[in-house]
Amino acid sequence: MPHPSATALDLTVTSIELTRALCDIESVSGNETAIADAVEASLATAAHLEVFRDGDAIVARTNLGRDRRVVIAGHIDTVPINNNLPTRIVGEELWGRGTVDMKAGVAVQLKLAAELTNPIVDITWIWYDHEEVSESLNGLGRLARVRPDLLEGDFAILGEPTSGIIEGGCNGNLRVEVRAFGKRAHAARAWVGHNAIHDLAPILSALADYSPREVEVDGLLYREGVNAVGITGGVAGNVIPDEAMVHISYRFAPNRSGAEAVEHLRELFAGFELTVVDLADGARPGLDAPLAKEFVAAVGGTPLPKYGWTDVARFAALGIPAVNYGPGDPILAHADDERVPVGQITACENGLRTWLNG
Repeated sequence: MPHPSATALDLTVTSIELTRALCDIESVSGNETAIADAVEASLATAAHLEVFRDGDAIVARTNLGRDRRVVIAGHIDTVPINNNLPTRIVGEELWGRGTVDMKAGVAVQLKLAAELTNPIVDITWIWYDHEEVSESLNGLGRLARVRPDLLEGDFAILGEPTSGIIEGGCNGNLRVEVRAFGKRAHAARAWVGHNAIHDLAPILSALADYSPREVEVDGLLYREGVNAVGITGGVAGNVIPDEAMVHISYRFAPNRSGAEAVEHLRELFAGFELTVVDLADGARPGLDAPLAKEFVAAVGGTPLPKYGWTDVARFAALGIPAVNYGPGDPILAHADDERVPVGQITACENGLRTWLNG
């Protein structure tokens, strides 16, 4: 239940105004209770919705007896603010933390959840916490573990920012640490030891020479990337180091499994110790699903691939085809100058409304 003093959001205002209201409720990951209370309170009078709460995740769904169900989800947390709240309108753009990632998408979803009492499909709306932090805390992942029945559906849409263009599936994400080992010695007598940092040279050379794949998956062209994102080594200014490490990120196309991605890097860095730090499978586009085809036809435009990892992969793991669709340029997500064209908010609302109304 929401806190008794929770103030409900006004869902009768425009989705632009609702975006501002949501963004001005600070909800950095770990501090989502106030916004979750506001979302839950806002839906309390919606007789056509059955509302559930798990922690700071809110689920609202219709039960109209339709033969197909769509899941539409968005996260309510943001990365830390940096003098970019409260929101402000500048020209035709709404500026502020969360405007892109992803409270504009959440605003569209909330408004439609309240207003669409007779959609052509049954809908499960999900607003969840802890997306911007450790995978183990992710609210959608938690729901998948404790209430998998609430994620059941024939098709899913995640409101991540896509500039209002449908983006299918997502790349997988793998991070590894590759280590070289040597022998410590005094720097004045380097020949007595063995320099582990010098042994990183073949690793760095392999990265510099690497040609990432471009892979077509179900009609969409995904771009991969293998990159060093960190490097450590050294003991002191007068010591030959005995250990050094390169932290490597691999974004891999969804036609390759996580296990295959790990094996690829083991082959690339053969002879070195490799430790997996983080691994998340990608998701195929799912655009061949009947509901996906109907959605694309209603919204229009040419679908693109999602290069980054998103929670559509959680739906894909459950056998549910899923796409990303929301207002905001993903390049501006997490930026201090985060901002969204107000026209994109309205356009995404109209696209979803048109499709769900048939």
